[in-house]
Amino acid sequence: MHGSNQALSSDSSRSKSPQANQFRLRVRPHVALLPWGHTLEDFLHGLGVSFDQFCTEMSGGWLFGYVQALQLTGFGVTIFCFSSQTRVTASRRHQPTGAEICLIPANRPYRWMRRFFSDPYAWATDDMFADREVPRPAKKFLRHLLPYFATPPWSLRRELSRRDVRMILCQEYEYARFDVMIALGSLFRIPVFATFQGGNWQTSRLEKITRPRAIRHCAGLIIGPGTEAARVQATYGIVPGKIARLPNPLDLTEWQPVPRVEARAKLGLPVTARIALSHGRIDIFRKGLDLLLDAWSKLRAAHPNQDRRLVLIGAGNDAAELRSMLGRQGDPSVFWMDRYVRDRPLMRTWLSAADVYVMASRHEGFPVAPLEGMACGLPVIATAVPGIDEIMGDEVPLPGITVPIADVPALAGALERLLDDITLSRDLGLRAKKRAQDFSLASVGTQLGDFLLAHTTAVNPRFL
Repeated sequence: MHGSNQALSSDSSRSKSPQANQFRLRVRPHVALLPWGHTLEDFLHGLGVSFDQFCTEMSGGWLFGYVQALQLTGFGVTIFCFSSQTRVTASRRHQPTGAEICLIPANRPYRWMRRFFSDPYAWATDDMFADREVPRPAKKFLRHLLPYFATPPWSLRRELSRRDVRMILCQEYEYARFDVMIALGSLFRIPVFATFQGGNWQTSRLEKITRPRAIRHCAGLIIGPGTEAARVQATYGIVPGKIARLPNPLDLTEWQPVPRVEARAKLGLPVTARIALSHGRIDIFRKGLDLLLDAWSKLRAAHPNQDRRLVLIGAGNDAAELRSMLGRQGDPSVFWMDRYVRDRPLMRTWLSAADVYVMASRHEGFPVAPLEGMACGLPVIATAVPGIDEIMGDEVPLPGITVPIADVPALAGALERLLDDITLSRDLGLRAKKRAQDFSLASVGTQLGDFLLAHTTAVNPRFL
């Protein structure tokens, strides 16, 4: 985290008057949102975003969509994150939403274990400890323990109590933090929920022991994709009533398109070019960026004289690898803006300037990026990852084209079809804009709030 200690202000003690407590009873409960990831800096570093920028500029995505949707329906919300780079609990205000961000220091055992890792999120054990001299038995031991020590339960409990938090909502149930929160919630009678954002695998052997019990004792799970909901029911035997089939919400006011001619004039793009756009974190394998570039190469080879352009926007840990790939291809029709765009009007201008939105991912949870494109009137080409069926809906015409995962010829064919057929892409774009209305903050927030309130008594103290 870049200069986070200077940016943080220590959280002062809070006194609650009887009037304040009485008012609290008349409003909906206070919710704690806990994002995935051991520490906040792990997430921000790959994006090139500082903690200050996270607090003052960052918006959108599932996290802040949830914040806004919950606020709109009367809930208080605090985002709780953890850091190895601060030693005092600190509170900041997230300027775009007004929600509090509480940053809690990682505990000593976590900091001690973390120094042995080069990449705690790597798939293979050896990759986690690359360039570190750690005995192999110790590697396996540390690998399985580290995720469980990433959440300091007693420090978190103190901050939850100070804010009178009445429910906890975790990002991902297939993550050690969820198990820790279920135990904490059982001890202190706080209902714990989780939302699926793509994490459907386990990284620690301990999860095979703790996860089934945690799932059974949770208050509820929010799962958008039907395939994932079915997997969870089959794997853990959770009753269907504990699962809410809800999409991620989108603030449609941020994604009102500007006229395409005007947008292209601002960006210096020719009116006659046909443009496909993709934006998000630069994670080559998960986001399928290698597949997208291969499909684009096929398309360009088949139509070398047509003015077609591919725009990539985003930053991430694989930026150096993507830069190398683009350098080897040497294709001037591919433009990459190598940064995380926090300027929503600028991102809206880019989306408004495009003709087609494309997402070539190998894996997703419930992607928000294509919804942003749809809200700006773009037809979507997407691989058949979790959540896409729900985004496309079942009303004909669909707002885009779905292709099989990792099927480069099918992806190239879909791009060719929508870039060639201006009338079709325009018609599907109008359908996409209409479909995006179903994911509004008000629509999703109402359903989300009702689900949380209906399950607030679902606390089982016998988890431990």
